[in-house]
Amino acid sequence: MRVVAVLAATLLLAGCSSDPLAEQYTEGSNKGYIAGDGSVTEIPAAERGEAISFSGTTEGGEEISSADFAGDVLVVNFWYAACAPCRAEAPDLQELNAEFEGNGAQFIGVNVYDQPDTALSFNDSYGITYPSIMDVQDGAVKLAFTGTVPPKAVPTTIVLDKEGRVSARILGQLKDASILGTLIRDAIDE
Repeated sequence: MRVVAVLAATLLLAGCSSDPLAEQYTEGSNKGYIAGDGSVTEIPAAERGEAISFSGTTEGGEEISSADFAGDVLVVNFWYAACAPCRAEAPDLQELNAEFEGNGAQFIGVNVYDQPDTALSFNDSYGITYPSIMDVQDGAVKLAFTGTVPPKAVPTTIVLDKEGRVSARILGQLKDASILGTLIRDAIDE
């Protein structure tokens, strides 16, 4: 009887809390993605964990790993082509990529749903010049981030510092490119 009472109380309290991501999942809108709220999480340098290590194959068939970006700030964007917020933020990401290319930061996408041809078509449509790892089969890149700042929504953009540690995360669509630009500059200046 006591177990039933504890379970009932737990369920009652759980019902009182609000989790926007869970609400989107259960609303049944069939939009095909869970959108983040655009919230920004910054992690002070002294509180960052270990470097994130990942590897995979790009949409062009190249093997790529986090080690290829050692010494630079790395911006990692989780996306897929049918995701409306991903399409909306693509021009801003490409503009920032062009701004920082050769200036201490590099960009890489992590496609969580599509096949390579779809990703290449997206790149052509939106003028994307940075590569994306195709993470559809095993989700290994997404899993590499899970212990630190999981990419709970698509899109999610994560900034890794020069040592490969997570310095910031934007959960959901990039609504103001200047915010990501500032996060990148701060990581470069460290």
